[in-house]
Amino acid sequence: MRTFIILVIVLLTGSRYTAQLQENKFQISKKLEQIPLYTNQMPDRPGPLGAEVITAKGSVTNISTPRLIVHRPAKPNGTAILVISGGGYAHIEIGKESTPTANWLQSEGVTAFELIYRLPSENWKSTNVPFEDAQRAMRIIRSLAEKYKIDANKIGILGFSAGGHLAGFISAQPDKKLYSPFDEIDSLSARPNFTGLIYPVISMLPPNNKTHARKSILGTNPSVPEEAAFSVEKLVNSNMPVTFLAQAIDDPISSVDNSLLLYSALKKVNVKAEMHLFPTGGHGWGLGKKGSPVAVWPELFKTWMKNNGLWK
Repeated sequence: MRTFIILVIVLLTGSRYTAQLQENKFQISKKLEQIPLYTNQMPDRPGPLGAEVITAKGSVTNISTPRLIVHRPAKPNGTAILVISGGGYAHIEIGKESTPTANWLQSEGVTAFELIYRLPSENWKSTNVPFEDAQRAMRIIRSLAEKYKIDANKIGILGFSAGGHLAGFISAQPDKKLYSPFDEIDSLSARPNFTGLIYPVISMLPPNNKTHARKSILGTNPSVPEEAAFSVEKLVNSNMPVTFLAQAIDDPISSVDNSLLLYSALKKVNVKAEMHLFPTGGHGWGLGKKGSPVAVWPELFKTWMKNNGLWK
């Protein structure tokens, strides 16, 4: 009898645990509007087969429908931000990066657009697909400025890790022809008015050429000119938007040298930049664990935007 009671307790406890896992499983809210980047056409098809995959922690793969997830505040302050998660261009970590950040921005009155972008290893004809999607996304947001009560001069981009590389590349090369125009939207500028890069991948040149992002885009044995063509510090010019950088010195994935290289390059072309380096934090911290050194970056970012007239 005692054994039976213990077994029942274990089964009930296990059932509750399973239920908790199901409750905690990451899901994109059905209440959020989603805007496809492309309708009748899409560059570099065919892409992956089967349904999109989202893990319990919010890592997305098998993406055939690139899109924007809109986090619309009740009282928009006129600022909009395209938020891009990382994942080494092999998956997209929306669960710990873009979704919490977009929710925070929304609570502050900023209209946030999460980017679900195509991944280069998923049967596309070109590894340029993430860059095509980010460029198209900026243009779509600009085309929707009136609808969402956005100031067309306050549309920015915020990227984490490989998403930081993507955000930096588009900021440095907004007019690069990555795909043939589809409609009037593609006549609009893809240039962000400001850029935020959080523990970003910046360089794909030695000695910073060991990241998964570099392998995903360039393969295993690219030439130095190929690496340089995707190294943001080599692409900046005086037209680069004002830029905010935040990274931990002990980052084991993307060396802090990435932020230092970009900051130096921006200073050389007289682009306003602000950089915050934290003694500890590692990589992939999203908004940052409460009480950790890196957890102050959102408020630093907000203050920086206010000081630049980008946030009411």
